[in-house]
Amino acid sequence: MLLYDYSKSTAAYRVRIALGLKGLTYQRETVSLLDKHQYSDAYRSLNPAGLVPTLVDGDVTLSQSLAIIEYLDERYPQVKLLPSDPVQKAQCRSLALDIACDVHPLNNLRVLQYLTGPFAHSDDDKITWYHHWLKQGFDGLEAKLQGLDSPFIGGEAPNLADICLVAQLFNARRFAFDLTAYPTLTRIEAQCQTLDAFIQAHPDKG
Repeated sequence: MLLYDYSKSTAAYRVRIALGLKGLTYQRETVSLLDKHQYSDAYRSLNPAGLVPTLVDGDVTLSQSLAIIEYLDERYPQVKLLPSDPVQKAQCRSLALDIACDVHPLNNLRVLQYLTGPFAHSDDDKITWYHHWLKQGFDGLEAKLQGLDSPFIGGEAPNLADICLVAQLFNARRFAFDLTAYPTLTRIEAQCQTLDAFIQAHPDKG
């Protein structure tokens, strides 16, 4: 199994966590987004969108982190990352998509580069944009999860929503976003960060 990866990519971080939680062995191939390796002909032959991550598992090649994680959950079901109950599964997906669809894309590297490139916005404008959309998303998540008394969103073990949350909080800290108003989110994050799968997947590990 081979993961085309960039250490600071929020989406790739999600997949590394999932692989770790499942105890799967894999190799990593770094695709430097800053050096624009994602636009090389070789990489685009695997992922025409020029995004990370891409997972190659035998004759299967997949992009999009949530699709990859759901594939891993069905192909290697020994540790489940989505509930089997249809209502609980939908609720888990809903929380994950709150982050992956409504927060992350607006703060993606290529969006930020477009703001400061063709649109000629300042770095201060970029940070204001970034913080605005984080606040919108995190306010909603904190409200949804308020009163949660389990260690993880997934109950006694982390699930897809926990994975998405931890990766997005890492990105928030990179841009000096104040998380004081989100005690539930940061409590869940702290619990996740006690697990080896989260520790080993962390972008600071390279």
